[in-house]
Amino acid sequence: MTLSDHTLPKPVPDKSPFWQALDERLGLSGLAYPVPEYANSLPYVLGGITFFGFVVLIITGIILAQFYNPTPSRAHDSVIYIITQVPLGDFIRSIHFWMANLVVVTAILHLIRVFTSGSYKRPRELNWLVGLGLLAVTLGFVFTGTVLKWDQEGVEALAHNSEIGELLGIWGVWFTSEFTRSVPILTRLYIGHLTLLPAAFTLLIAGHMYLIKYHGISKHATLEATVDDDEQDAVSSSFTLHLRRLLGYGLILLAIVGALAVFWPAALGQAGIPGEEVTKPPWMFLPFYPLEDVAGINGLVGGSALLFILLALVPFVDRSRWLSPRKRRWIMIVGVLLLIVLISLGSYAWLSRPVPHLME
Repeated sequence: MTLSDHTLPKPVPDKSPFWQALDERLGLSGLAYPVPEYANSLPYVLGGITFFGFVVLIITGIILAQFYNPTPSRAHDSVIYIITQVPLGDFIRSIHFWMANLVVVTAILHLIRVFTSGSYKRPRELNWLVGLGLLAVTLGFVFTGTVLKWDQEGVEALAHNSEIGELLGIWGVWFTSEFTRSVPILTRLYIGHLTLLPAAFTLLIAGHMYLIKYHGISKHATLEATVDDDEQDAVSSSFTLHLRRLLGYGLILLAIVGALAVFWPAALGQAGIPGEEVTKPPWMFLPFYPLEDVAGINGLVGGSALLFILLALVPFVDRSRWLSPRKRRWIMIVGVLLLIVLISLGSYAWLSRPVPHLME
């Protein structure tokens, strides 16, 4: 029996006249699903908080796009224009920057929560893979956004982008200048940042939400909980209350981002010099930086691919019926060891000096 069976209790409706009028016209109750009380806690709304962050990124990104010039000769100057001339431009750009960083944090914490509670287990294997796809798209947004600054960090990120494209051969030609000579690769990455990645995100998030509604919220990982339990966790909360709790946490996140934007505005380096390599990547890519020291661009690509392959295998390797971390000790130990390795590699990269990696 799955959480999608017709025997499940219906979500508690919101009795307010406003909600009833809105629901009558838009059928919003069709999006609702049963919400156990524990699902209103912070760990279980991290995914929703991440989505809230993306909404803020979309809004601020649309504003910034009105003033950005995605050509190599004007890109850096247009960012300076946003900072110095556009009303609230520096603040909006800083909101975009800090929200992008914190969205990666909440996405990783969400992944850790799903892993810890065994929420990837049958029948939710596909949704785990969709979530990994969303994480990959999120990192793609960060990478392309780094390039768009067109400072030294951005120029070096683009050089790595081209090296990766050449390494992948025909599968990576879009990431190189060989794809077309008529449009600069910076401009194409900008188009990808505004169209291709949002399209992929929209498709994946729609699938993610559909699967959550279909299967329901994963069971609470109590000591005796299993994937085969026929009894549904008690539904003691309304879907609208769940959304309000999610919105509340999202607004707290926005307040934190706003404070960071005021007191620590997003930095911008000097205009980039092609061929130079004096910076390190953003923090979320640092665990792979030492691998590039050892094996060059192959280490960077191979290490990141290996990580996602290992994560993708999790629901197919851990086939036990238990949800509690205490009864899944071996997979938890592997997960903790992997996390320690990533943190150690990232810390080493953070403390080390930049090393040239790119081919001459």
